[in-house]
Amino acid sequence: MHNIRVVLVNTSHTGNIGSAARAMKTMGLSELYLVDPVKAPDGQASALAAGAGDILANCKIVPNLEQAVADCGLVVGTSARSRTLSWPMLDARECGLKLVAEAEQYPVALVFGRENNGLSNEELQQCHFHVCIPANPDYSSLNLAAAVQTLCYEVRMAYLAAQNQNLADEPAQPEYPLTQELEGFYSHLEQTLSKTNFIVARHPGMVMTKLRRLFNRARPEAQELNILRGILASVDKRIDSQDKSR
Repeated sequence: MHNIRVVLVNTSHTGNIGSAARAMKTMGLSELYLVDPVKAPDGQASALAAGAGDILANCKIVPNLEQAVADCGLVVGTSARSRTLSWPMLDARECGLKLVAEAEQYPVALVFGRENNGLSNEELQQCHFHVCIPANPDYSSLNLAAAVQTLCYEVRMAYLAAQNQNLADEPAQPEYPLTQELEGFYSHLEQTLSKTNFIVARHPGMVMTKLRRLFNRARPEAQELNILRGILASVDKRIDSQDKSR
């Protein structure tokens, strides 16, 4: 459970931070990351944490989501809105199961957005999966702490189920690249496609967004990502040699 972190992005109200910490602690989670909060945890946060002050005291504050999840092998972003470009989705139960299974290998993150408008499209593109809580469609408004409590409960239930299983009989989980390694691949891919003029700098369009979706959906394993980086390196080498011979 110590490998499962809750990430709150640009939270406006410190009371919500405290309530989220309380929700985490009741479900056995302790790793809280705050991305660019409007205000750092204060007295109101401590009051609403109600005994989870240790989580607030040990929370990590970072300037952007990229830093919060750089060392994670799995990132799941919460989204209540339909997006123009759909992303691989999990329901709440699947989310808990996947986080617990992959936390055996590396840190994993569950990311919550702003109280008023959630996560931006750019932030959601840094996530491998999106999760949506199937609330009443006639009144689907969940406050931040309630959303944290709901998904942390699913994590807790998945964890308890795993403890009751004979894990020795479970198939080994694939080794996936960490987020910072995946971001390195995307940067390399964009540079190489720019060299070949597949991406035109002045009119990049949605190419990289759609490629991110493709690779997030395919979810290459660490060894497969190394192969892809090798392919890009070989293309770079050929382009550079042709440029020198001109």
